[in-house]
Amino acid sequence: MRNPSLRAGLLVLAVGATVGLTACAGGAGSAAPASLAPETGTRVALSYPGGIVVLDGADLDTLGDLTSEQFTRLNSAGDGRHVMVTTSEGFQVLDAGSSGTAPELTDLVFPAAKPGHVVTHGGKTVLYADGTSDSTVFDSDALLASTESLPPVETVPGVEAHHGVSIVLEDGTFLTTVGNADGRNGVIAKDASGATIAQSSDCPGVHGEGTAKDEVVVFGCENGALVYDSGTFTKLTAPDQPYGRMGNAYVSEDSALIVGDYKDDPDAEGYLLHRVALIDTAAKTQRVIDLPEGVEYTFRDIARGPEGLAYILATDGSIHVLDPATGALTASYPVIGAWEGPAEWQDAHPAIKVSGDIAYVTEPAKNAVHAVDLTTGEVVKSATLDVTPNEIALTK
Repeated sequence: MRNPSLRAGLLVLAVGATVGLTACAGGAGSAAPASLAPETGTRVALSYPGGIVVLDGADLDTLGDLTSEQFTRLNSAGDGRHVMVTTSEGFQVLDAGSSGTAPELTDLVFPAAKPGHVVTHGGKTVLYADGTSDSTVFDSDALLASTESLPPVETVPGVEAHHGVSIVLEDGTFLTTVGNADGRNGVIAKDASGATIAQSSDCPGVHGEGTAKDEVVVFGCENGALVYDSGTFTKLTAPDQPYGRMGNAYVSEDSALIVGDYKDDPDAEGYLLHRVALIDTAAKTQRVIDLPEGVEYTFRDIARGPEGLAYILATDGSIHVLDPATGALTASYPVIGAWEGPAEWQDAHPAIKVSGDIAYVTEPAKNAVHAVDLTTGEVVKSATLDVTPNEIALTK
């Protein structure tokens, strides 16, 4: 069993290849031209079967339509310009472009067996490979300077392969999930030298993570949540036992309050949820609230936005504003038509992402995307696409 140091570990010069081109990271990469800086506003990337479209976040005009694999996942790369596209080869880099450069699905690929979670925090991007449990770490902004090669990366080898996630904190603390092919049960924290700081195995089915104010990290468990704070793990027990699953954490790094999706029936069919978990990372408390009847959502339908509030895109077609401090729904903004839950989680269904005060909402039933001002609830712009949008990622 290997317990490598994050900083003393092997500096891997990542090699990736698609479309017949191999790219090696042999250094800092070529200098970034002036046009490479992310000086433009938000770009919106939307996957569809066999491709990805990139829209201008201001007017929702289509800037590029790029060919890709039949099903891809999209995540912000954390540098304000690039998007990570999960493919069969690994994490492929999508350049969303700038005022003088068109979007491009580049030939740069961070190799990974079964690419999974992408986490950006504190200027670092961490790519997790489920097939090996290896974590690939690089400076987020280094992508801006790496126009012809991947940036230098550090790979922290995994121990046993599982569907997991890792994060690096600003002081170099490395947090990663623990598990194997039979399941996942906890999280381990190591300092920058590779020494174990703390470990907990009290998180069955551990999934997802979120970082709140003061770099307090929360991981979801099938019976509650696990909180890491300054070298100590604290288990928060769900009100429903033995099964009360939080799978994903929706955070604002300026707030100690976390909102989590929540499932209380392991045998429930479909992917729609009707309750949410509210965690106070300062008080180390968790409670669960019920949403109004008919208001349901999936893991794609919660985002944090202005004033640290949570915004839930529900099956009634409205964005419901949730105050994480009180658990109250304070407003409701009609945006899209009512919708039903997906048969499979990969199927296209409405999703929400937020940049500043603007929420971007997909409406697959109408091949549409909408920009919503969350301070007023007004739909400020809509666009109809030639394709059915599935996953969504923003550059900012």
